[in-house]
Amino acid sequence: MADKFTVIREVASNVWTFSRPFSRFGILPVGGRSTAVRLTNGGVWVLASTALNPETKAKIDEMGPVQYIISADAVHHLFLGEFKKAYPTAKVIAPAAAVERADKTLVFDGVWGRDPPDTKYGFEEDIQACYFSGFKNKDVAFFHASSKTMIEADLLFNLPCTEQYSKTGSSGSIPLLGAFGPASWLHQKFAASMGEDKAAMKRDVKTVADWDFTRIIPCHGDVIETNGKQAWLDAYKIYLDPAA
Repeated sequence: MADKFTVIREVASNVWTFSRPFSRFGILPVGGRSTAVRLTNGGVWVLASTALNPETKAKIDEMGPVQYIISADAVHHLFLGEFKKAYPTAKVIAPAAAVERADKTLVFDGVWGRDPPDTKYGFEEDIQACYFSGFKNKDVAFFHASSKTMIEADLLFNLPCTEQYSKTGSSGSIPLLGAFGPASWLHQKFAASMGEDKAAMKRDVKTVADWDFTRIIPCHGDVIETNGKQAWLDAYKIYLDPAA
C-alpha cells in the first residue's frame, strides 16, 4: 500500500533519510526516521527505524544491494524483521538490549555489548560506530566520515519534528513543551538522567565529540544540517566538563 506521509530526501551525497510521523504512546509527536548510506563498495547500510513501505524500498533498491540492517538501540528493533525478509542476505546488527526484545526468529550477525569491543562488522571503512554501554537505551552512534554526518537514535533529539510531520497537516510540535533540542535545559537534564555509568558516558561522549561531523541525523526531530558538533557539545556538556 502506498504511503503518503514518508518524506524521502538525500541529505548528503550517498545519504538518504526516510522521515515519517510517529507519536510516542500515541500522544507525543517525536517522529521516526530511517537512514540509508551507500557504501564505497556499492552496498547499502540501513539504520532501520521505520516501516519498509513501497516508496522506502524503491529508493533503497535504487541505491544498491542492502548489506547491513542496523538497530541503533534497545527500542529501535520493530522493523528489523521486515527489512531482513526483504533483504535476506543482509547482515543484521544490533545492541544486545535490542536482541533481547526483538523477534526471536531473527538471527543476528553482530551484537554490540556481547561481541568484543574491537569487533569489526565490515562497514568500518565508511562508518564508525560507538556503543554507549552506559546509556540507558544502550544506543550506538554512527559516523559517516565522507559526508561529515553523525547518525543516531535516542542520544539526541531535535524537536519539534517538523519534517516528519510535514505531510500530515500537523506542526509536529508537542503541546506546551515547545522545543526539545540539544541546547535546551530539558535536553541536558535528559542526557544526565539517561547516563547509568558516568565513566562510560564520559568516554563515549568524548569519542563522538572527537569525530569530525557537521550534520546530525536523529531518529526523532529535524536533521541538524550545520553546527552538529556544537549541538552535541551542548547536549552532553555535563560529561565533557573536566570538573564534573
